[in-house]
Amino acid sequence: MELYIADAFTATRFCGNQAGVALLGREPFPEEGFLRALAGELKHSETAFVRQTGERSFHIRYFTPAEEVDLCGHATIAAFTVLRETGGVRPGACTLTTRSGVLEIGVEQNAVWMDMAPPAQGRTFSAEEQAELYAAYGLTLADRPAQLEAQAVSTGLMDILLPVKDGAALGRAVQDERTVTALSRRYGVVGVHMFCLGDAPGVTARCRNFAPLYAIPEEAATGTSNGALTDYLYRRGLVCPGGENRFLQGEAMGKPSEILSRLTDTDGKVRVRVGGRAVLSLRCALLGE
Repeated sequence: MELYIADAFTATRFCGNQAGVALLGREPFPEEGFLRALAGELKHSETAFVRQTGERSFHIRYFTPAEEVDLCGHATIAAFTVLRETGGVRPGACTLTTRSGVLEIGVEQNAVWMDMAPPAQGRTFSAEEQAELYAAYGLTLADRPAQLEAQAVSTGLMDILLPVKDGAALGRAVQDERTVTALSRRYGVVGVHMFCLGDAPGVTARCRNFAPLYAIPEEAATGTSNGALTDYLYRRGLVCPGGENRFLQGEAMGKPSEILSRLTDTDGKVRVRVGGRAVLSLRCALLGE
């Protein structure tokens, strides 16, 4: 088993969002307890365990230090960057099997693009429920933009998308982890993706992501959440099909990240792709094999 650490959604080492990547070759996945324990040892928000199933087809399982999750955008970008840089795959289209379904991956010389799962609209929230969500971050409904409301959306993982009116509110948010954990469990979501609309040319939105239910107090870059946000903004006329969207995240953590997305709508069938760069930072050896 080859082990790597890669910084995803950045071209700068030690920025972006770190992911563990374990290359299994064509060997079967080890038992689940081992996968969870190794992810806990690496201590990153997700570790991708990558098994090759064909010339250009792969199967990935994703583990947080707490448990397995269906899909992880930044760990996928990291995994295929590791495969490209180590000669495991050449640029071109690949097929990826995940617990969220079978996805198409586009490997480019300087970036990796991945299909998101088809967008799924989750629940909306009453004014009282929204007030509780904002209060969990030390905010109030006065920090919500007038034309946007919280909604749960999934492009692989269900998150609550929580809009705030500007960058000041985004930076002022302080999470009550216990409350957000309870709310995430109550609403059946991974966590909360907070955002404000872009305040500079070429910036679609600035974001922060919180998933304490999965032992992730805050995450520097989340592909699935920004995929969901792309769909959310499209349905409100704030992004256009065919364009490239740019989300900035991780600034509050000192790990600036850039997540890109593209959306197409063919006869009402919406497809979202998320992409970005990654850089390898560490290669590790598992002793005792």
